[in-house]
Amino acid sequence: MKILFDTNIVIDILKCRAPFYENSNKVLMLAVNEKADGIIGTSAITDIYYLTRKQYTDTKTAVDIIFDILEIVKPVDTLVSDIYNAANLGFNDFEDAIIAAIALREKADYIITRDTQDFSKSPVPAVTPDDFLAKFTL
Repeated sequence: MKILFDTNIVIDILKCRAPFYENSNKVLMLAVNEKADGIIGTSAITDIYYLTRKQYTDTKTAVDIIFDILEIVKPVDTLVSDIYNAANLGFNDFEDAIIAAIALREKADYIITRDTQDFSKSPVPAVTPDDFLAKFTL
């Protein structure tokens, strides 16, 4: 099973945000334990870097965190075709539309996000970590 992690899930884990941390981390652990293939859009990497750099005020720590993430999930580039496909999905948020287009191209089974309502028009189902864990035992 292939799952695309939305940026908010990774940030929830890195910041230990309650009440989201526990189940977000459980889903990420599926990728760590190779029970699922985890992917993330490369554009999320810059957002994650920016937020971790603000949190730790140390460039090396922020970069080390990025490299740790890349050991767990595969980064996936945004292609020009993803941008065109995203424009045709009818999303209100273009960034989310691009994530959905990447998930479709990569044949992801699910997008893991806290903001499922933002992905209501996604061709790839978007589920919360809680719902994912309730539906699947891998």
